Amino acid sequence: MQIYEYIQHECTTLHLTGRAPRPPKVNDGRVGLNGRVGLLITTLVGTMVCGYVFAIIALISLPSAITSHNLTVIIARVSSNFLQLVLLPVIIVGQNLQAKASDKRAEQTYADAEAVLHEAIQIQQHLAAQDAVLQQLITEARSGASHGNGAAGTVGTAEA
Repeated sequence: MQIYEYIQHECTTLHLTGRAPRPPKVNDGRVGLNGRVGLLITTLVGTMVCGYVFAIIALISLPSAITSHNLTVIIARVSSNFLQLVLLPVIIVGQNLQAKASDKRAEQTYADAEAVLHEAIQIQQHLAAQDAVLQQLITEARSGASHGNGAAGTVGTAEA
């Protein structure tokens, strides 16, 4: 008679056999021509160098906006040229940094999950060993009780 029947989870089996998929990363979704072109443009525009170049371009057109003495033109130039041109690459840089941090967290979470899985398997093996000992003690106690020799009272006592 078994006390418990262990049924291994399919994810555990995948991990133990080395067939578990690695956690997805940000770059995994960029496939095909459009993905490569988008990645290339994002990589080029998403640099601080590009942000500085855009800032210079925006500053070149600023004097003509100021000489117009028209507040609407000045605000339009600042918002369309400076804010959009400069903030775009800076935001992309920030998103790239966040994506890298997210990938690192995913890898760490994956490694932590593997460690927890390993510990759970060790606990399962420990419990199985204890079940075997308990089953042996129960069998000995029953056989001693059926012989009438009072062995049931000595089950589990340590021998010196």
